[in-house]
Amino acid sequence: MKKIFLVSACLAGAKTRFDGENRLEPQLLQLVREGRAIPVCPEQLGGLTTPRPPAEITGGDGFDVLRGRAKVVTCDGRDVTAAYIRGAEEVLRLAQAWQAAGAVLKARSPACGSGEIYDGTFEGNLRPGFGVAAALLAQAGLPVFSEKSWKDKQG
Repeated sequence: MKKIFLVSACLAGAKTRFDGENRLEPQLLQLVREGRAIPVCPEQLGGLTTPRPPAEITGGDGFDVLRGRAKVVTCDGRDVTAAYIRGAEEVLRLAQAWQAAGAVLKARSPACGSGEIYDGTFEGNLRPGFGVAAALLAQAGLPVFSEKSWKDKQG
């Protein structure tokens, strides 16, 4: 039985990013075409539109959001935390349904980031942390990679 991974839909070429664009990684699209990966967009699964205002986590990271200690807010100050949590829960449900071996998610995203995310100031500053969906998958014991850490692992 082949291993199935979840991948951020934007990395598989879908125009699901906040700005309506993608960040295509051809190797990940190939995994989808081979039936070895399932594209997901936590923001869309949580009910947000595309395009949408940029959002960042304030007061912590995705683990803190899941604990109720931090929020996800848009650049215009709208609290979208509930949508990010709903999307993360749906991604976890899909991971469990497909018995996913792990996930390759978009770096630095407030939903998908693993290892580093933007700091909540909307000034392009990075800090250590996980996005909301990445944190929920990690809590469930799934390995979570960014597109870069996945490539590095592939050799």
